[in-house]
Amino acid sequence: MKPIIPILTILSCLFFACAKQTEQQVEQADMGYYTAADVQAEMERCWQAYRTYAWGADVLLPLSKGSFNWYEESLGISPFDAYSTLAVMGMDEEAQEVLEYALEKDWDQDIYVQVFEVNIRILGGLLAMYDHSRDERVLAKAIDFGDRILPAFNSPSGLPYHSVNLKTGATAGNRGEGKGNNINVAQAATYLVEFGILSYYAQDPKYYQAAKRASKYIYDHRSELGLPGDQVDVETGDWTNNWTHLQAGVDSYYEYLYKASVLFGDEELKHMWDTSLIAINTHLTDELEGRLYYTIVDMHTGEVKKRSVSLYDAFFPAMQALSGNLEAAEANQASWDWLWNQYGLLPTRYNYGADTVEYGNSELNPEIIESAYYLHQLTGEEKYQMMLNNYWIDLNTCCRDSIAFHAIQDVRSMQPRDYLATYFFAETLKYFYLAAAGDEPFGLEEVVFNTEAHPFMREHFDPVLCREYLGFE
Repeated sequence: MKPIIPILTILSCLFFACAKQTEQQVEQADMGYYTAADVQAEMERCWQAYRTYAWGADVLLPLSKGSFNWYEESLGISPFDAYSTLAVMGMDEEAQEVLEYALEKDWDQDIYVQVFEVNIRILGGLLAMYDHSRDERVLAKAIDFGDRILPAFNSPSGLPYHSVNLKTGATAGNRGEGKGNNINVAQAATYLVEFGILSYYAQDPKYYQAAKRASKYIYDHRSELGLPGDQVDVETGDWTNNWTHLQAGVDSYYEYLYKASVLFGDEELKHMWDTSLIAINTHLTDELEGRLYYTIVDMHTGEVKKRSVSLYDAFFPAMQALSGNLEAAEANQASWDWLWNQYGLLPTRYNYGADTVEYGNSELNPEIIESAYYLHQLTGEEKYQMMLNNYWIDLNTCCRDSIAFHAIQDVRSMQPRDYLATYFFAETLKYFYLAAAGDEPFGLEEVVFNTEAHPFMREHFDPVLCREYLGFE
């Protein structure tokens, strides 16, 4: 077994969290596994780097000690993504600083933002902030932000336009070449969780109803095989690409059907998930050399179009495990673990049919870590703890720098890239921490995560009130 990470991490934990270790965490350390204290020490180090070199900007550039913004003006995405992780780790002073930053943020910005991205990161972050703090000022901020992105859904189909202006409410298509009014399925239908939570706390069904109309549109326009395409025109509602898969562009559509049904008790969504899962299992499964993959097929014929997977697909074992299909989840996770071990990280895209890397870059994505966390929580099997330990060691070996962590241009060379994605704070470190912390601060059965890993406690959502506030039967 590989030795546990740099001595600096171990020394750092003495100052931060070792005194609070549970018996389980001490046992993990004795066995040579990384601990929750190790992860907390890295979160502290990386967050201080963001505060020092990029405070108020969207993204930290760790190698150049600089910053980067997604748009003409900063949205401060890293703080909104980081808050829930700071809170989960008990870093209360840092979390409170982010909360105060959020309260001072003025959303009256004359910029077009991508609706999908700001929904999961900023609205999701604000709602998690309110779910944790119960500060009514934060809820007012979340309502304000929700109202600013809601006009995106004023299309002929009810699907959201790609972008919306935060100041004027004007909408715009995808500015990518030739994209126009095309959006992918994830951009069309990854709103049920955030908009449902906003409807619940605002006691106004308009948000959830907009999100549900969009998700139902995608579901109702599936092919005869029960599969959506991966690109749709917002104005005509027509599919513009007949390929279907579990990759980025479709993934979180499925994720939210199940998670929203669990959080709110909406049985219609549960039916949509169940029937979709049957179609996935029937038409997307593909085995090669004893490994299970979920491939790319034609939505109408089921014909395999390309034996290729992306690291984003590695979220699916978590969904399979959570919804009770453990056998498939474990087989799926084993394939991802095999691929990780070929390179020491997952490449963004891998053609398993030809055994070639198509896109070798990595931004330290969380999906494989997320699935290993779910499987360890649900099975208790040590092999998933071993997987997580291996991922932690590899990540520290190839991507840890003197400031924080950095992305990788190509997993075959491990050449560094000067970028630290905001989801490293929101997801990657959070899932590592929770996997090592056991049932502290909460167990998996007590919480539903949005797709950016912002946690929401299930006990906060009364099933009867959900029907009233969200407006479903």
